[in-house]
Amino acid sequence: MHIAMLAPIAWRTPPRSYGPWEYVVSLLTEGLVKKGIEVTLFATKNSITKAHLEGVSPHGYEEDDKLIAKVWECLHISEVFEKGDDFDIIHNHFDFLPLTYMKMTSTPVLTTIHGISSPKILPVYKKYNNQSYYVSISNAARIPDLDYIATVYHGIDLNQFTFKSKSKDYLIFFGRIHHDKGTKEAIDIARKVGMKLILAGIIQDKAYFQKEVEPFLNNDLIKYVGIAGPKKRDELLGGGYALLNPINIPEAFGLSVVEAMACGTPVISFNKGSMSEVIVNGKTGFLVNSIEEAITALKKIDIIDRAECRRWVEKKFTVERMVDDYIKVYESILA
Repeated sequence: MHIAMLAPIAWRTPPRSYGPWEYVVSLLTEGLVKKGIEVTLFATKNSITKAHLEGVSPHGYEEDDKLIAKVWECLHISEVFEKGDDFDIIHNHFDFLPLTYMKMTSTPVLTTIHGISSPKILPVYKKYNNQSYYVSISNAARIPDLDYIATVYHGIDLNQFTFKSKSKDYLIFFGRIHHDKGTKEAIDIARKVGMKLILAGIIQDKAYFQKEVEPFLNNDLIKYVGIAGPKKRDELLGGGYALLNPINIPEAFGLSVVEAMACGTPVISFNKGSMSEVIVNGKTGFLVNSIEEAITALKKIDIIDRAECRRWVEKKFTVERMVDDYIKVYESILA
């Protein structure tokens, strides 16, 4: 079995800090190689992997404003499909655009749909629905009009997350600084309960940051620490009294939620999208529907066993489980 793994090129694979899709692609690729499966990773030229690496773009276009994203995306995707017949399966993690290249090869194409950025992209997925294979990353993320071969939850490398049996006295928000992720709501919760809140993540909406976040920043209560790389991420998540996840959109999966629980930190999340699949309500955190309910849940956070949070991730969300699930999908397609 020889898999062509098509990664996004917004960031390096694996990313230095932010880059969730590239992060998952890296974990999957290295896990498959560890299992003895041949993989060619199509990613940025500066990517790091034990697989065969093929790249066109020198580095991620988000890291270099001289690179026109669409130009390098087209060059990158065409590189895979022009060589498509060399592989048994092309595994696409690049959203909808690669589907339009499918007729260049007879090799089956599997697409992991990491998220639907807008309903306006659905015509592409619908057009190729019966010609390709789709994997969802949660049951909640499934689009009714599409057919899926499997749901495969993301897995994380538990070696990157240190279990902490005791927390510190701060709340943590870890994710994109954006309305979708509920940064403002997290600040509101922290201010109302009078607890320190540490915000970490990429500022994806500068106007939102300036209006809803920046006016409230002070080191005593609300602190923004920027994009946190792996070491800082482990430290911040592990020390958190709770992770606040007051999302304003149906979350397709929620990597930071799983990463926090891996450190033993319970999660208080708005009950949208996949959250009821990822969090065990009352055991690894609380699912709530408002800021007021989140505040009430915070008062009960001590009943959560931090060791249970870690055990839940060990049971459901390891990279090893994710790799095994994808191998079953590959075998099903080839059969």
